[in-house]
Amino acid sequence: MLKISWKHFLMSDNILNQVANYYSNKINEFGTTPKGVDWNGEESQFLRFEQLMKLVEKEKNNLSILDYGCGYGGMQEFLLQNFGTNLNYIGFDISKEMIAAAKEKFPTNGEFLFKLKEDFKTDYVVASGVFNVRQDTIIEQWEQYVFKTIHELNSLSNKGFSFNLLTSYSDKELMKEYLYYGNPEEYFRFCKLNFSRNVSLLHDYSLYEFTIIVKK
Repeated sequence: MLKISWKHFLMSDNILNQVANYYSNKINEFGTTPKGVDWNGEESQFLRFEQLMKLVEKEKNNLSILDYGCGYGGMQEFLLQNFGTNLNYIGFDISKEMIAAAKEKFPTNGEFLFKLKEDFKTDYVVASGVFNVRQDTIIEQWEQYVFKTIHELNSLSNKGFSFNLLTSYSDKELMKEYLYYGNPEEYFRFCKLNFSRNVSLLHDYSLYEFTIIVKK
């Protein structure tokens, strides 16, 4: 298990503040569009959602799902198109501007939260793009933050969770210094050893990233 000291919690707070400021600036600049959450377009955004939602069987009803790092709630559109109203959607984001935009865009569908209660639980948790923007945080500290957050995804979910990361197998000439690229095998092994025997690594879709699915 990952050991985390009080110094790490202070470091995590600094990272979270940087991340919140980064995405608040994006939503203020681009509005409720894929660029507002730092994605190129809706097609690639929906492709990511498709991979993450392989966590949940479509015929399942009356289940809850937490969109961890929901942005303006773009996953809501995908879920309504592909799952109808079968899932109880809850969005969470550390950017107040994102939550405000989500509530304005989806005033009647789902619930959007800036903070989660200590005993908060849902059936499933998905996290899209929350580990990508490292900015100037050193890689070792960022990876500690990522592992800690994956533990949180696990603790928030009853039935399973999924997340994605930019891949270290990206073309070197296209990789950007301020982004984080994870090793797929390392994260697969981490989840396999810590959370469940039922772990999938998806690295066969046309984006420079991979998705991990953990079913409990």
